[in-house]
Amino acid sequence: MTETGLERVALADVALPVPVARFFTYSVPARLASRAAPGMRVLCPFGSRRLVGVILRTREAPPPARLRALLDVIDTEPAIPADLLAFAMDVAEYYFAPVGDVVRLALPPNDRTTQKLTEEPSLFGKSKGTAERTTQWAVLLDGAKGPAARGQAQQIFERLKAKGAQPLSSLAAEWKSARAVVKRLVGEGLVLVERRALPEPAQFAHPEPRDVIPTATVAQEAAVAQIEQALKERQPATFLLHGVTGSGKTEVYLRAIAMAHALARGTIVLVPEIALTPQLVTRYRARFGDDVAVLHSGLTARERLGTWRRIRTGKVRVAMGARSALFAPIAALGLVIVDEEHDPSFKQDEGVRYHARDMAILRAHRAFGVSVLGSATPSLESEWLVRSGKAKKLLLPDRAKREAVLPRVELVDLRRMGAGPTGDKRLSLPLHRAIEETLLAHEQTILFLNRRGFAPSVRCTSCGQVLACPDCSVALTFHKKNGAVVQCHYCGYRQAMPAACAKCAGTSLVLEGLGTERLEDTLTFAFPGARIARIDRDVADGRRIESVLARMRSRELDILVGTQMVTKGHDLPHVTLVGVINADAALSLPDFRAAERAFQLFVQVAGRAGRGDSPGRVLIQTYNPDHSAIVHAQAHDVSGFIEQELKDRRELGYPPFARVGLVRADAVEERCAREACEAMARTALRSCSQIAARVDVVGPAPAPLARLRNRYRYHLMIRSSDRRALRTVLAQLELARGTLSRFVRCSIDVDPMQLL
Repeated sequence: MTETGLERVALADVALPVPVARFFTYSVPARLASRAAPGMRVLCPFGSRRLVGVILRTREAPPPARLRALLDVIDTEPAIPADLLAFAMDVAEYYFAPVGDVVRLALPPNDRTTQKLTEEPSLFGKSKGTAERTTQWAVLLDGAKGPAARGQAQQIFERLKAKGAQPLSSLAAEWKSARAVVKRLVGEGLVLVERRALPEPAQFAHPEPRDVIPTATVAQEAAVAQIEQALKERQPATFLLHGVTGSGKTEVYLRAIAMAHALARGTIVLVPEIALTPQLVTRYRARFGDDVAVLHSGLTARERLGTWRRIRTGKVRVAMGARSALFAPIAALGLVIVDEEHDPSFKQDEGVRYHARDMAILRAHRAFGVSVLGSATPSLESEWLVRSGKAKKLLLPDRAKREAVLPRVELVDLRRMGAGPTGDKRLSLPLHRAIEETLLAHEQTILFLNRRGFAPSVRCTSCGQVLACPDCSVALTFHKKNGAVVQCHYCGYRQAMPAACAKCAGTSLVLEGLGTERLEDTLTFAFPGARIARIDRDVADGRRIESVLARMRSRELDILVGTQMVTKGHDLPHVTLVGVINADAALSLPDFRAAERAFQLFVQVAGRAGRGDSPGRVLIQTYNPDHSAIVHAQAHDVSGFIEQELKDRRELGYPPFARVGLVRADAVEERCAREACEAMARTALRSCSQIAARVDVVGPAPAPLARLRNRYRYHLMIRSSDRRALRTVLAQLELARGTLSRFVRCSIDVDPMQLL
């Protein structure tokens, strides 16, 4: 009993897999008290079900009403270390996300042992559970003198003595009776048989030859020295590594990781695209051997579980992968690297809507470590961090290879330029001639077109109707090589190409626009001797992408056609020509970041040219050659574009000069979505009236994509230069979400990266 007369009991606050932004409190029975600790997985009663959750904190307090007790503690040590757990709770708070959903990001796939405890969904999902692939190993016990019998027993004993533990499968491949012999050796007390996990990731199937560390440039040495100093000081620091394409940013990362290793600190490396992972893994393993773990969505559940365990047990000190690798349980974290930090794919658009770049800074800060954000085209947010004194810029102004210079960029004004020999204006005469010259020189070409499929739309010439998705407010794309179908790239709806218009029954349907599939066909006809390949979401998973890129590196291909996958970080030294087929498509999106993203795409794809000994050339085709993004991209003028865009953003009150929250409501009935968004707007306006700082409420209005997956969409923007004021309003909106109709889905996106 306490002084107040109320009994205090042991309590545990637990994150559970339910869609509410709160934790649940349980009492801790005496039998579990010694094992219940933050980060442990626990079995909890929840209504009539049993759920697996994670303890966030333990405490003693008077028991709340209707308190229920934990059923069991699953782990013998915390599944999530303390620093990662605290970080996950920060992420949940900042993004107004259910804490159970955030904690799930830090956990591996469900294992079979845990799944047996409950048939209910856990923080791992509804799978049946998975397990690491294991095999039996024969291990010689300390002090073993030798077997009683000779022959195979003596030979196997000598093998184990000379080479250490061996897989039974390897011994059986050499000696047919190996398993029986090992069993006798176990009986004699000479050998132990144990199960060990097999290496999972395909990249680890073969050893990677160690690389020869190149001589660093003066700029690289200066950048590395500053990162090294920050690591040694063990104080939070953020660097923006701004280097032109081909300047050797990866070499700076590798040297920084080596220094973190020397200081016994771990590293997380984030890359924006799964397509980049295989080639980067090769480079990192060439420097650090198997002290590298890879995490991305392309791994199987078993591979993810095995990789997670190697990281959690400290067997590897470098975790790399796409944005979810940020939640890897790296021990003694000291360095977080975000390569291509400007890339929008670092922002998660569903579920927990976190931005991996922003949270990378936070995770490094919490670990008293260093975050390095690298890009040839820094985001305006990162540039503003430098100007506001929260980050320091490191410059790599020249390409690392002395012979390599930035490519010459030429504009092709499609208003004045006619079509080439193909008759298609989007393969203009200058670009056609440039491809011919590149083929004659036995060099390679990349053509960038951010439109998948054969034709982006199909129109009836009789009534003008465009074939549209029945569930989304978007045109259907025609795909020739998928069986002559029209498909929605948002919801996946597809049907056979119709013979007639559904509106007027007219049979004159024409294909409009140019997609990567059609461009590939056009090139095959125009250059019959050329070896051509295509990379886009329709034809390439992670392994296929790497296969195509490997063929480019080995000069088995002459022309590579692709979407923005081809713009990201690939080092292809024999590419001397890059063509941007339609620059205007990226500029026409209804988003205040459209110009910034377009500029980044142009510079990044241009950077694929001229990375080897031969000079590069870039042709940008456009109907708008005077646009700021195009003019600055032609001049490789990143600083000039940033200055212009910052000026425009300041005048309009957009990030980085303001913080934004986007409220999205969607429903099957348009009226429900509209009324929900209007109710949220009224709540926002009431909240704004009680705040001294200015907060703008923009909307509600139909979203640019007004209908998606058979649901009508409305959105509402909340904007303020005062971060605290914005969060106060968003907190009120988070409470108001719970009062909306159950027929409406409503989300709050903090720091949204796209407004569609």
